[in-house]
Amino acid sequence: MRPDTPAENVDHTAEAARLERTAGLYPEDAEALLLQAAAHLELSGDRPAATALYDRLLSSSPAGLENPHLVRALKASNLWEYGHEAEARAIITGIRTAAPRDPAPWVIVAESLESHDELEAAHETFTEGVRLLLTDVPEPPYSAHPLLFGRHRVRRMLGAGHDEWDALADALHSSPVSLDELHDPKRVWSLGSDNPLELEAEISRLRAELGTYREALSRPFPVAVLHWPAGELAELLAAYPPLAQEYPSYDEHLATIEGALRELAASGTANLGIVTGTVPSYEAFAASEGSSPADADLLPQYATTLAARGRAVAWPPQRGAGCWCGAGGAYEGCHGSTAG
Repeated sequence: MRPDTPAENVDHTAEAARLERTAGLYPEDAEALLLQAAAHLELSGDRPAATALYDRLLSSSPAGLENPHLVRALKASNLWEYGHEAEARAIITGIRTAAPRDPAPWVIVAESLESHDELEAAHETFTEGVRLLLTDVPEPPYSAHPLLFGRHRVRRMLGAGHDEWDALADALHSSPVSLDELHDPKRVWSLGSDNPLELEAEISRLRAELGTYREALSRPFPVAVLHWPAGELAELLAAYPPLAQEYPSYDEHLATIEGALRELAASGTANLGIVTGTVPSYEAFAASEGSSPADADLLPQYATTLAARGRAVAWPPQRGAGCWCGAGGAYEGCHGSTAG
């Protein structure tokens, strides 16, 4: 969600302005683009301007936002950082009461409480989110892992013993350095040590933790394959007949998507996704590139751009979820079947 580039390498104010302009060109993606712009404003130090962007999103059409709780959580976290503690607490309370089904708002408000030494409240918030989203879930989705890891971290700081959720966090953790080591409150002591062995051990732990963060940061930008719904594909081919060479039929289009994704997965490519195109969005993209929509070489660029704007849906879908093609059936019985 947030850019992670050091301030000395990026003009965050200019990048925020660019993202705001892009949001005007692509109103269907305005929410994701303006959230990124707000993150850049926070990194630039202009937190009031970031709050103004959050308010702009919430006041424009809260019912139309994909995730209004996420916007409110980011606003609360930002407000607390520049002295608006009471307002931030009120928003956090509202989010906890609303009990959103998305892990991100829970993580953001819990981490905000944690960063201001509200450890008990942070633990309660992490736990509420875990219980709501992961009770009786056979396999926690990747997006919920930070809930478990954050809860584990706060419990270590509070000196609490392991419970079943901590055990699950340990099982999901892929770094060679255990969570107990990464979340050890005494780690900071070794940074002031004169013992080279202690310093070397801490450097190894920090490198492992950084590797885990880098892996997580790579996930919002998956290798994405472009999908056209039936109506959009028909409109596209009617307007730009040369693209019929790329899309001989709708059924073949769907089969090509599934086949390409399976080949990529078999080759070891991780973090695969599907982006859904629309003709107006594609035409706007072509215009921004100074190219014709009939140019087939533009299609993969369009897919990559949609993915970078946060429009990708992870492939394969979770067990029991609907198929990515939109036919209405479960993925396992549709394109996820061996005959699909």
